[in-house]
Amino acid sequence: MSRRGLLGRALTAGAAGALAGLAGEGLSTRLAFADAGTPPGDVLVVVSLRGGFDGLTAIAPIGDPAYYAARPTIALPKAQAIAGDGMFGLHPALAPLLPLWQGGQLAAVHAVGQANPSRSHFAAMEEMERAAAGTSVRTGWLDRLLTATGATDPLSGASVGSAMPGRLLAGPAPDIALPSVDGFTLAGESSKRKMAAALRGLYADAPEPLAAVARSADAALAGTGALRAAGYTPANGAVYPATPLGGALKDVARLIKGGVGLRAAAVDSGDWDMHEGLGTAVKGQRMFDNLTATATALAAFAADLGADGMKSVTVVTVSEFGRRVAENGSKGVDHGYGNAMLLLGGGLRGGKVYGTWPGLAPDRLVAGDLAATTDYRAVIGEILQQRCGVGALTDVFPGVTPTSFGLAAAR
Repeated sequence: MSRRGLLGRALTAGAAGALAGLAGEGLSTRLAFADAGTPPGDVLVVVSLRGGFDGLTAIAPIGDPAYYAARPTIALPKAQAIAGDGMFGLHPALAPLLPLWQGGQLAAVHAVGQANPSRSHFAAMEEMERAAAGTSVRTGWLDRLLTATGATDPLSGASVGSAMPGRLLAGPAPDIALPSVDGFTLAGESSKRKMAAALRGLYADAPEPLAAVARSADAALAGTGALRAAGYTPANGAVYPATPLGGALKDVARLIKGGVGLRAAAVDSGDWDMHEGLGTAVKGQRMFDNLTATATALAAFAADLGADGMKSVTVVTVSEFGRRVAENGSKGVDHGYGNAMLLLGGGLRGGKVYGTWPGLAPDRLVAGDLAATTDYRAVIGEILQQRCGVGALTDVFPGVTPTSFGLAAAR
């Protein structure tokens, strides 16, 4: 069988995605059987809330009267906020995260957005994941992060579950795409059919660019295979919800604790495009249930890693845009601009909402939307410099100055 034939037939959907990630856009020949070294900083986990997350519901501006005027039926009542500072209140569906908020591991930043906002899902997400507005840079910012931190291990970067890594991880740095740790296998591998050995043999004398891809795929399969053989039981009584996000975060925790060299992971959480029926703050309503599922998954992830594990992990949520301030006739909210981010980690100064609040009075809005007073890249930039071992931020976010909120303690 030819090399092309072996790779084409042997890889499952998960492993095929991994190979595509390894081979995409100019694979670096550094990828080989490197030992997983000690990361220079926190593992960064990016949770993409696809569809347009409504930060005005999750982190509600309960101290702004214009909020209630704009949303007479779906605004979060002050009495139902579970934490906050009088100006902002957490939605009650985020209750699973309340201990982390009170313990200083969970924070939020409000009124964040993009330099060149768009209400198009595709355009906004593409620009958010490229994160280099006004430049000719075409790689994804997570790929640039991996390069900036000197990542060389095949499992340095991973999109896990249903994540769409094409833009976020586009570029030469090592990364894989896997539906799950247990589902990342070579089809046909058995004691009688040594597919992995055949892969190594066929590519042993191949030109270096091709050989590097095969070696990296083999190393990634070996790393996940060892985790799969060991099995996995979440620690500290953590119970992940039986949702795509829960499963993906469980596997991210598994990769982190497995010591395979993970430095950055991308995970998706969808169904945030609520043009109608967003609902009130009670169980059974669409927004309430989505927030509950997300909070439960994040809380399980933090519990699984434990306090010590979370000292070296930071989770950030991003979304392509926020929602309009005013509710529509369908009790939902249409595409907007400004939004809120959630940040979770042991190195954060949490329990508060950061950012510059522009207000929701009509004359303070931008075309009917919450004004974005902070670039989302600047928020992540502060995390990268304080927690992830990044020096010059321009290597990841060209032309961006990190925030100086003090939301992250220096590692």
